[in-house]
Amino acid sequence: MPGEASRHGDVESPDPKFILPVVTDRNPGIVWSVAADPSRRLGRAVEYHPAIGSTNDRARAALAEPNGEGLAVVADLQTAGRGRQGRGWLSPSGVNLMCSVGLRPHIPAAQAGLLGLAAAVAVREACRPWATLEIRWPNDLVAADGSKVAGLLIETAVDGEQISLAVLGIGINVNWRRADMPAGIAETATSLRDLTGASVDRVSLLTPLLAALDDEVRRLESGRSPVERYRAASWLDGRQVQIDLGDRQLGGFVAGIADDGSLLVDGPAGRVALDYGEVIRVEPMRTPMAAEAVL
Repeated sequence: MPGEASRHGDVESPDPKFILPVVTDRNPGIVWSVAADPSRRLGRAVEYHPAIGSTNDRARAALAEPNGEGLAVVADLQTAGRGRQGRGWLSPSGVNLMCSVGLRPHIPAAQAGLLGLAAAVAVREACRPWATLEIRWPNDLVAADGSKVAGLLIETAVDGEQISLAVLGIGINVNWRRADMPAGIAETATSLRDLTGASVDRVSLLTPLLAALDDEVRRLESGRSPVERYRAASWLDGRQVQIDLGDRQLGGFVAGIADDGSLLVDGPAGRVALDYGEVIRVEPMRTPMAAEAVL
């Protein structure tokens, strides 16, 4: 029944049956449990839902359960999914990968921003067999032309100077063809299927995703920053942008990523480091010929 969950890995399930394949005309015979690895901290078990309100909410709730840390919650459909800035997350059933993982990271609160960068690097690495994506600050994954392929929602709670819990929510446009997207989304988004020209098995994507997340979190906890790997994939570098800061907007040219993960922008008053904000416009990159014509 929709809403019922099957859970596999090193976490006991109240119903010890194998996960039944999701059989539709778009994704026949998927068995999500093969992506679990009991030897990992993140992704040690996979809990599948045909439909759920929010995978992030379920992953957060699992942290209060025995062995709930690292549980990967996946769903074919979210009825109350959300993105950054309180936006809704729209995805048709059974074509994309929606996954959330809860953890209690051993990371100082001051490094909370680096957790999002690490997760973005992990998503990029997982998608590499199908497409070479770039990262649009803070944690969107885009094609070379800037079309969005994936987005992350990182939710954290802080206790004193430490992060007490975190939920890594990831949504990847896998088999949602641009031709099938609503016009407002198709203007700025694409999918792995569009980039590769072929259907992508979502379980085959989830498997390296969980492995990469586990690896990136372990690196961060041991003091190894993801910033250099993030910089190598930063899509905004050198581009002219407009950023919404809530109470005002800032325009300028992106100069790079600071060591703490903030965005460096050369604006009217000089260089500033932004640890929050929404990039609302990106100007097209000018070719050398176009730049000369302006001079």
